[in-house]
Amino acid sequence: MRRIAAHYLISNAEIMPRPIVELDDEGRVVSVSEWERLDNIPMTEFYAGALTAGFVNAHSHVELSYLRGAIERNTGFGGFARAIGQVRGNFSAQERDVALRGAMAQMWQEGVQAVADIINDTSSLGAKSESPILWHNFAECFGLRAELSSVEPLVERCAELGLQGSLTPHSTYSLQDSVLGEIAQIEKRLSIHFMESEDESLLYRGSGSLHDWYSRMGWECDFLHHGSPARRLVDVVPKDRRLILVHNCCLSEEDYDLLSEHFIHPISWVLCPASNDYISSLRPPVEMLLKRGASIALGTDSLASNDNLSMLDEIRLLGDVPLAQALRWATLGGAEALGLEDELGSVEVGKRPGIVLLEGLCIEHGQLRLTPFTTSRRLL
Repeated sequence: MRRIAAHYLISNAEIMPRPIVELDDEGRVVSVSEWERLDNIPMTEFYAGALTAGFVNAHSHVELSYLRGAIERNTGFGGFARAIGQVRGNFSAQERDVALRGAMAQMWQEGVQAVADIINDTSSLGAKSESPILWHNFAECFGLRAELSSVEPLVERCAELGLQGSLTPHSTYSLQDSVLGEIAQIEKRLSIHFMESEDESLLYRGSGSLHDWYSRMGWECDFLHHGSPARRLVDVVPKDRRLILVHNCCLSEEDYDLLSEHFIHPISWVLCPASNDYISSLRPPVEMLLKRGASIALGTDSLASNDNLSMLDEIRLLGDVPLAQALRWATLGGAEALGLEDELGSVEVGKRPGIVLLEGLCIEHGQLRLTPFTTSRRLL
């Protein structure tokens, strides 16, 4: 049994002063209460700062950690895609393994409890099988000539190692209709890069950098008749599927309404503001999503398009979103995206969410806020 107390507990978008959290030997929450005096409660650990549940990173590519600093900032969407192809062969297997293990260790130490991670090969799976983080591996089908047979072995390897794994389409612009439809029939939960760039919509209108690139390569798309990325998802994906849509920088209100009205389950809209800033200086539509009461989660994307995998840095880039709300997106929002909300994401009796300490907060106009010096570290 551990008793952990602090100045505040931030959980499920609420702030509780003077919390004391009791946990059993397995890390499961036994009770949550407020303390008046701690000197008469034996065996209590006190920390200056705020407690929160472990983070749930709703979108990452940890296998690309070796690309930290290898791609210039502000290359734009097309430039970034081309740069990955140019530099990814410049690193040895050992360099890749050292980088991903270092990134994973830092994620754990900073309080990440679970990750929705995109995989394109098996290079990260051995390290993940040894990691205390809960990983859901989305084996990504990518390419206009791709077939399911190219990624199905990745899911099989996940199962062999005792890891969660499933198939997912990369995006609405990089797969032919038949393959997207096959995956949507097989899997109940899909994680899809969506509206990261205006070029995704322009492709369906016969213009933009994606259209020009495909034309130069002689690649034909069999899905442009849908008219837009959002309409394609409505036309092809069964309405009872659970969607995790990632990035959403160029999401329109019309597309949001079309998708939200079609799918039975709430869509998880994952924001990766640091990656968007790195690639193209775009910003996700936080205000629009807030106004519509969207289910929001946060992700870090990869070190190819980010300086680190810090969930706090993602929160810092959200603007004036209240800290308690932003932390909900970084914890319970991600847990809901992965269907793990009964176990993770909030400090509630019966859950085993991990306990993270935020140090270096400030109070400004009566509100708790992050500062440039705020850090997170795992207590449990």
